[in-house]
Amino acid sequence: MSGKRYLINQIPVILVNLMGMLALALFLLASGNQFQTVLFIFMVWFIILTTYLSVVYFVRKRYLNQLLDMTEQLEERYLIPEIVTIPEQADDQVFYQIMKMAEKSMLEKIGAIQNERKEYKEYIEQWIHEVKTPITAMKLLCENNRSSFAREILAELENINQYTEQALYYARSEHTEKDYSVRETDLCDVVHRAIADNKYLLRQSNMAITIDAIETRVYTDDKWVRFILNQIIGNAIKYRTEQPVLRFSTTETNDRVVLSISDNGIGIPPSDLPCVFEKGFTGKNGRTGKNSTGIGLYLCKRLCDKLGIGITVHSENEGTTIALIFQMNDFITFL
Repeated sequence: MSGKRYLINQIPVILVNLMGMLALALFLLASGNQFQTVLFIFMVWFIILTTYLSVVYFVRKRYLNQLLDMTEQLEERYLIPEIVTIPEQADDQVFYQIMKMAEKSMLEKIGAIQNERKEYKEYIEQWIHEVKTPITAMKLLCENNRSSFAREILAELENINQYTEQALYYARSEHTEKDYSVRETDLCDVVHRAIADNKYLLRQSNMAITIDAIETRVYTDDKWVRFILNQIIGNAIKYRTEQPVLRFSTTETNDRVVLSISDNGIGIPPSDLPCVFEKGFTGKNGRTGKNSTGIGLYLCKRLCDKLGIGITVHSENEGTTIALIFQMNDFITFL
């Protein structure tokens, strides 16, 4: 609270007291009192008034500073009435009631928005599960009628399936703890299944796949890691060169396993590297006709953070290497 502003607010009180002091002084002088006596009474009144205003200022300033400190420490600052004691002054009680009313209105609004988000999320998940049925049916029809046209359709169906999976995992990424199961997982098996998920797109792009000897087991959720690998493979296909190559390899240390996915694609400009995990960031490559959404790597980073997996991107204008880092401890050992 500003001392200058406080004095300006107290001008009516000061003026009333000055008028009272002047009236009393005139009355005492008219009654025959000496000037020294009137001056003494005037000074006593002034000292009492100054002391009162100073005490009130410091007490109110301390109280208001405490309120500001408590408010700054709250994450949901609209809940400040819950931790503030009911004030004693009548005007403060009015403001307290106003804050309580505002808090109630805010909680009702937040509750309504949360319900809407929950219903929308449930609808999206239900819709995605429903749309997977015709996608699977179309894949079976195409696989039973082999032709070059059918292979083109199958590749596009894999694209559609990836986008639906992306939407599903995005909807679930806020509460991954309700949908994952951490267990011993064979990384080689997860890699092969991720490649199988994209087999028609990989075949269509003439991508050469190299898998180094991966004989490592980690503790993670294989379904979520497989989704992360699908996003990385999809990017490698999208930003490929004329003779694309995709390589999977692992390195092991005493406390971690690093799964590296490397391609020889067009790479990522150095200026874009710090932002590749940001939501909606498409970068220079994504703005050149690649139909990038800027969601894939953002989801990968978000899910890795939830699962305790490190993720890094390295690129030098040509080719990109994405590393998934699985931490180990005394209770999880290499087999």
